[in-house]
Amino acid sequence: MSEALLKTALSGASSDGFVRVEELGPQGMITLRGDFDSAGFAAAVKKAVGLALPKQRKISSGKGGSVAWMSPDELLILVDYDQVGATVAKLNAALEGEHALVADVSDARAFFRLSGADGAVRDVMAKLAPVDFSPAAFGKGDIRRSRLAQVAGAFWTPEEGVMQVICFRSVAQYTFDLLSVSAETGGEVAFY
Repeated sequence: MSEALLKTALSGASSDGFVRVEELGPQGMITLRGDFDSAGFAAAVKKAVGLALPKQRKISSGKGGSVAWMSPDELLILVDYDQVGATVAKLNAALEGEHALVADVSDARAFFRLSGADGAVRDVMAKLAPVDFSPAAFGKGDIRRSRLAQVAGAFWTPEEGVMQVICFRSVAQYTFDLLSVSAETGGEVAFY
């Protein structure tokens, strides 16, 4: 097992059913809170990660990472794990004088990937979250922060047939088990 996977909550656990569920390696995650209407705040995000502020319930991705809308005053910035410290420093420098909070939450979260046929991945998620997962309502670039059965989580579709899920590290095993049981062969719903 790679040293990187030893840093994750479940050491890279995976399961195969009609959808593959796998814990991804360490992911840099930075919570950024502030005033989205401030030109200085928007400029700081652009300077630090090269991306504009995403619209409500959207995630933007580029070469340097991703920026996800989490609430009216909160973003989640995803960068390579080894770039978190440098990105936090860039954000703090660029946000000087702005009312903002920058926090490295990388080690407080677990990160999962579901992959398979697009409809099958949507079916797995629809069993767990109160979200309209139809392609017209939830497509590439959309993100939701909601519930996965009894725990909080966020999820998005970076490409057809893939869903990425984050949750608190403390509920990683529970979340992995939920996703895996929902993806077991024989549990297909064929709704989407």
